[in-house]
Amino acid sequence: MEEPKFVRVEIADRIATVTLARPPRNALSAPMMREIGQVFTELGRGNEAAVAILASDFERVFCAGADITESDRRYNRRELLPEESLTDLIDPGSVVRGCLAGIRDGGLPVVAAVGGACVGAGAALVGCCDLVVLAEEAFFSLPEIDVGVLGGTRHVQRLVGPMKTREMALTGRRVPAAEFYRLGAAAALVPRAELADTARALAAEVAAKSPLALRLSKESMNRVEDLPLDEGYRLEQDYTARVSRLDDAGEARRAYLEKREPHWTWR
Repeated sequence: MEEPKFVRVEIADRIATVTLARPPRNALSAPMMREIGQVFTELGRGNEAAVAILASDFERVFCAGADITESDRRYNRRELLPEESLTDLIDPGSVVRGCLAGIRDGGLPVVAAVGGACVGAGAALVGCCDLVVLAEEAFFSLPEIDVGVLGGTRHVQRLVGPMKTREMALTGRRVPAAEFYRLGAAAALVPRAELADTARALAAEVAAKSPLALRLSKESMNRVEDLPLDEGYRLEQDYTARVSRLDDAGEARRAYLEKREPHWTWR
């Protein structure tokens, strides 16, 4: 893919840091959403990283949600922009779904590092991640009802459950990070100055695991999340059988028994 304009990607120690960087508030335009989806999809197809961090370039804002200056045009347009396709005309929401699917289904476990305002579609971005670290100053809101649109609630339900999500969607109220943490949506709640280091430490803990097992584990959890108990557990068992046949699974068992660090071969 071409060099992204609205996100920055850095990879070190098998950790990819994907930083949202569209001034002034990371409002999600269609081109930015395409980039996010493509970046996470490409990271999942490669072997440079085992885990990703989703962060923001701006201290007080993680993501201001969808760019409302283009929302009306996207849903009520009569012509396409040069970078758009007929899909955008027939199904205006496809670009948003593609962005979110890149994070949720791209392959890599993703740690969200949320340091500030997380609004609307920005909250949906976090709802697609696998682990969340929050700064004490952060907050979430679903103000779509105040600007003539809807959306984001299904993803936020993954974070705080259906009833809290309904409260947010029907009132547009801001919910502080401490409330999200209390409800179990985040692995850590820290001062903003400690956010990056805490997210990095959590990502490093994940990156130490078998990269193939991580991908299969994420895929398995995505698939069983909305299944009935027995059906979901049966599918997990199928994934267990797949993982156990990997060379890296044997290495994991040997390293555990020999009390040493494993050496992954991606096989």
